[in-house]
This record gives sequence, structure tokens and C-alpha cells, in this order.
Amino acid sequence: MKKITIVFGIIILAFAALAFWWKNGLSSVNPNDTKTRIFVVEKGAGVREIANKLKKENLISDPVIFFLLVKKEGFDGKIQAGDFRLSPSMTTREIAENLTHGTIDVWVTIPEGKRAEEIADILKEKIPSFQESWRQELVKHEGYLFPDTYLIPKNADINLIVNIMKNNFEKQYVQIQTRKNGFTKNDIVIIASLVEREAKHSQDRLLVASVITNRLNIGMKLDIDATIQYALGYQQTEKSWWKKALTREDIDFNSPYNTYRNPSLPPTPIANPGLAALNAAANPAKTNYLYYLSDKQGNNHYAKDREEHDANIIKYGL
Repeated sequence: MKKITIVFGIIILAFAALAFWWKNGLSSVNPNDTKTRIFVVEKGAGVREIANKLKKENLISDPVIFFLLVKKEGFDGKIQAGDFRLSPSMTTREIAENLTHGTIDVWVTIPEGKRAEEIADILKEKIPSFQESWRQELVKHEGYLFPDTYLIPKNADINLIVNIMKNNFEKQYVQIQTRKNGFTKNDIVIIASLVEREAKHSQDRLLVASVITNRLNIGMKLDIDATIQYALGYQQTEKSWWKKALTREDIDFNSPYNTYRNPSLPPTPIANPGLAALNAAANPAKTNYLYYLSDKQGNNHYAKDREEHDANIIKYGL
């Protein structure tokens, strides 16, 4: 009987200790400290990572309690990436709930090779303050809206967003070692935008850049489909900003962007290139290629002259 009493007592103490641990872990770290601070949840961060970061920043007392609470309440699939205003006076539950809806910034990813209007579509989906007038402003900065993942305030205006992207562009561009080839910075950005749209694989960037450079050096038309696609704009039937199959009528389309008609670079970039494309444009491979074509798998094949190019057309069934 005495042993049963002891065991029973141990069980009660264990439950009491567990209840105390749970209650203490749910309590605020400091009820008197109501000053908020910015807490950032990185894109792709897991619950354990977030819990440890909250503990490190003295916003919760026990990361294990936070982890268990989030799992128990089903918050883990609802936690957002972004910036949050949190304070040590908030309970663990309040913090967990806040992370599911209280972000003041949102993560926005801009992939390489998107034109300004496509970036506008992304912002429209992600930023609550988006206005249709932003499209026109973004187009003004085509080529300089650097592709990256950004943390943008929900209430941001277009000037702030453009400045964030252009400042990032300038920071990235200074890394590029440019050759003395007579091209201006804007020329390089335009060429890079062409490379971004024409080179589907990383190994093709330098080679496509070499073809473009070689043609420009001898005054030869670039004959790049992407420039026509850019000029044609949004295709309602395809729900795309880039028309898939160009017709003879498209190739004859009268536009300064039509490089089948004009033996020069288009007047502006046609997309927003990433660092690899900018590097390729500034430092193209040294080749004597003047032609390339893409096969049905998206692989490029290069030629020095029209005879080789025609042979590639026959060989790859294009």
C-alpha cells in the first residue's frame, strides 16, 4: 500500500511539473515589456527554426512549447514568411497566431527574364497596395528591375519598389568586369535581356551573347524572335506576354523592336536579366558564330555561316 501511495504521488508530481512547464512556456517572457520589435520569418523557414529564433530574440521562453503548440493548433501550415511586429509581453499563443496573419511585409520573388508587365502581375498578386498605374512606371525601368527575392512592405508604393529593385541592380552590376568592346552599360543590359530570353540553358548564355556581339560588329540584323514577341505584347488567346509561334506577318511587324527589320539593338531592354546574363553580355564567348537555332528540346545549335545553319535546320527538323 505504501508503494502504491509513493508511485501515485510521483505521478501527481510529474503531472504537476508538466502542467507548470506547459503553463510557464505559454506565458509571456516579460508582461511589462510592450515595446514591439520586427521579427523576420525567412521564406521556407521551418517551425523549429522559427522557434529557436524566437527564443534567441527573447520573444518566447521555450522553443519546444512553441513547436508543440503550433503543431497542436495546426498553425504550422499557416505561418507566413515576412516581417512581424512582436513584443515580449505577448504570450506564446498570441505570437503563434500573429505569425499566421500579422505580417507587415511580404516575400516577393521576381524570376530572371520577366518583362515589366509580368513583374506587375506578380506584384498585383502579392502586394495589397498594388495599382494598375504601376505597370506604366515599371516599363520605364525595363531591364533594371533586378530579379531576386525581396521583402516588400504591404503598403509600399511603386516608387519604393522600383528603388529597391534598381538599387539591387546597381549593387549587382558593379561585380561585372566589362571588356572594352565599345558597348555602353545600357547596351549590355539590352544584350543581357536578349540572352535571358534566348538562352534556355546556362551553357548557352555566353554563346548566344557571342552571336549577338558578332552580328552587331558587322552590322548584321539580329533576327531575334524575342524582340518581336516583346513588341507584340500580351496574347489574349495564349494568356501570355510572349507569343509562342510567330507568323510571317509577325516577322514583318513594323516596330523599332523588330530585329528582323532593324540592324541594331532594340531601343530598350525587352526583359529584366539576372547576373549570369549580364556577365555573358559583358563578356561573351570568343567565337565566329553568326547563327543559332533551338531544337525541340530547347538545345541551341550554332553555325559560322548560312550553309552550316541551313544544315542544322535540316538536321534538327526545323
